Amino acid sequence: MPKSSSSLPIEIKISTVVAISTILHSADPIAIDAALKQMTGGVSDFFEDEFAVIDVAGIADDAAHIDWEALVALLRKYRLNAVAVRGAPAALHDVIRAHDLFLDDGTSGLQTSAGREREMPAAPVETAEPTAEPAPSPAPAPAAPVHAMIVDTPVRAGQRIYARGTDLIVTAVVNNGAELIADGSIHVYAPLHGRALAGASGNAGARIFALQLQPELVSIAGVYRTFDEGFPAEVARQPAQIRLVGDRIDISSLGSATRN
Repeated sequence: MPKSSSSLPIEIKISTVVAISTILHSADPIAIDAALKQMTGGVSDFFEDEFAVIDVAGIADDAAHIDWEALVALLRKYRLNAVAVRGAPAALHDVIRAHDLFLDDGTSGLQTSAGREREMPAAPVETAEPTAEPAPSPAPAPAAPVHAMIVDTPVRAGQRIYARGTDLIVTAVVNNGAELIADGSIHVYAPLHGRALAGASGNAGARIFALQLQPELVSIAGVYRTFDEGFPAEVARQPAQIRLVGDRIDISSLGSATRN
């Protein structure tokens, strides 16, 4: 009698892994350590063992000077688990693989929280003499709309929800230690604590809305802001939105023009 697939010792399924994009602007480990210390405020579980993709595209000329073993250990010190490298010159590929790091070209299944939008080039415009029109062909069926992900239950500490390719709507409280991630905008019709990361695939136009805001961390398209000194009192515990203005996180009450 044939065995069912559930009796197999291993199964392989397609999955998307969410990873933090750690974008390097320096190859100096001392400078990186200082920046991470300031970013985390000394909170030991700030990143909670997140996967990390090291993006070196901005320092490609200096990437040859990176001590990969030391860099991986430094990120692990802040509970970031480096799994891949993006933007590295071809000459460094063998060195990177030797340190058990993958080369990420955006197609590996890793979905980073600070991805980049890619624009397709416009097709060239061609002119020609009028010709007889061919017989019309059947119009292609329209693509099915991507509906927002809706969560109607409280999001508990340690729970992570990811709305891939769409908005995320939560109608219950998001507790401290919980994490919301969406490629689109995040809407919370309840108190929002924990962490909220909108525009995870690089959509800088995404926003975060909540009836009450007291988050631990917010992010729009990979730009982060934490609230070690508390959330701004003038917009705390009231309907508000968070958006990206330039390279700055902007917080405003939905009932006034207040900006923070």
